[in-house]
Amino acid sequence: MIQVTVDEARCNGCNFCVEFCPTSVFDLAKCNGTRVAAANRPEACWACMTCVGKCPEWAITVSQTAPPKRYVDDENERAFVPLSDEEHETYTTYSETLERVLKLRWKPVAVTLIPKGDPMPHIPVPRVRLRYCQSLIMARRGKSILMPPASHACMDGTSILGLTKIPEKLATGDVYMQLGKVANKEAALRLVQERPTLPEESIGATLATPLEAVVMRPDIVAIMAPPETMMWLCMSSTYYTGERSSFKMSSYNAQCVETTVYPYTTGEINMSLGCYGCRAISDLGDDAMFMGIPIDKLPLVIEGLEHLGKKAIPDARSRVYLPPMI
Repeated sequence: MIQVTVDEARCNGCNFCVEFCPTSVFDLAKCNGTRVAAANRPEACWACMTCVGKCPEWAITVSQTAPPKRYVDDENERAFVPLSDEEHETYTTYSETLERVLKLRWKPVAVTLIPKGDPMPHIPVPRVRLRYCQSLIMARRGKSILMPPASHACMDGTSILGLTKIPEKLATGDVYMQLGKVANKEAALRLVQERPTLPEESIGATLATPLEAVVMRPDIVAIMAPPETMMWLCMSSTYYTGERSSFKMSSYNAQCVETTVYPYTTGEINMSLGCYGCRAISDLGDDAMFMGIPIDKLPLVIEGLEHLGKKAIPDARSRVYLPPMI
């Protein structure tokens, strides 16, 4: 249950909430002869918190009444077939190798995009709505999170990931222009039209777990780490070929598009610098970058990493190439 409250005494009628809300929760109304915001359609709120962050007077409160811990329906759970012990051991070994060789601070995250109608695992659904990027950040800390559409807080992300249809304000790029992230409407529209998306309402839920705790085959493994770590991952992926890597980045929709959809649709590893959205709503450090590795590419990365971990990585990190005095 989401509640949207406007403090009429603080509201200055600036209209920001009306402009920024992607689902048109707000209107301007008259109160004692002045214009104030009114949350006339609270049922449309996704708790994305954009209105709260953009209100210059801090007049808007969005609160979520957390239901008891819950899971998806029993019928789907009974139909779900878990991974075999052998498959689970394989992914656990991959995770151990990544953490050991790279000395990762955060756990590699396994992402599965569960097609609509497919059985779902017995994994907790969050008690409040979260953004997709928040679920990945929680999974890197050891949490397992299953999120059907109603558990997501960002309609931009859900439409990109194929969970929902895209609201008109997002489809036209109006919200991006209002946020001041692009120069004009043409640039905003191009940003939306050129990014890859999955077919509308084709995905029933996103699942994010630590790679060591997978319960079903991942589609992508997401890694959040500093640039030096990403360098070794890139080298690992080309250990046998020596080829150069090319990545698709825009600094918009980092976790949903760049870390997830690009690798998912192309089968290729992709890198991301992050975006203002995922950085604004999390504890991500300024030095964090992101990589999405399609699961079919992960064995090659692991094999290359094992080789580099024998000498190249330890030598470089211990600075053995420096002369004794400089």
